[in-house]
Amino acid sequence: MPLDGIDADALCQGYLAASTGIMQRILSEERRSLDEASARLADQIAADRLVHIFGPGGHSNLASQEVFFRAGGLMHVSAILDEGTLLSNGALRSMAVERTPGYGKIVITNQRLGAGDLLILVNAYGINAALIDAALEAKSRGVFLIGLSSREHAASTAPNHPARHPTKANLHNVVDIAVDTKVPIGDAVVRVPGMGENIAAISTFANAFALNCLVIRTVAKLVERGIEPPVWRSGNAPGGDEANARFIAKFHDRVRAL
Repeated sequence: MPLDGIDADALCQGYLAASTGIMQRILSEERRSLDEASARLADQIAADRLVHIFGPGGHSNLASQEVFFRAGGLMHVSAILDEGTLLSNGALRSMAVERTPGYGKIVITNQRLGAGDLLILVNAYGINAALIDAALEAKSRGVFLIGLSSREHAASTAPNHPARHPTKANLHNVVDIAVDTKVPIGDAVVRVPGMGENIAAISTFANAFALNCLVIRTVAKLVERGIEPPVWRSGNAPGGDEANARFIAKFHDRVRAL
């Protein structure tokens, strides 16, 4: 039966509370992992090495774009923007590709990552085949791995789920440093009275917050060392193009997606 008087404002307030609650948990509970990860990023940037990031899986691709070529973002960040799992090439195709064993290995092989490189892997659920293959291939090549994913979501997903890698591995068990993004099972967090499915996904907020906390901690560590890392300024802000132009030549031939 139709329901009268659903309080949409209250539902939005609930979404805000759920979002900020997860971000607060990341801030307090993942302080150690973020600190360890930012120390590794600071070492890379101090040595003028790139920080690679890959978000294999539909909306997880947004995470790699969140900190790449972004106002206030580190210029040393190099996003792996592989076409296979981008939603712009078809959502169902994206899901099929992220579930295809061997695909992630191809992507990492094509990037020619190796010893001395650092790769951040981001995936809301931390289980899909492309993600795990990317992690395993990078690890076999001596790449240092930082993973952002939800332990709860991985632990709650059955071993025989069709998205899983043949090894049934979870990202947080494969990487060198794991940051738990606290995304609940199912991702969507708002229940509307009279409706069976939850709405309003939260993983994009969680991924973006965790990554920006990682950037903030990295920059703080570098400045403490007397190093001011180059960061992007918005090209739409006054002087943005001029500020960025000072560094374009330094990164243009090193960062594939520029």
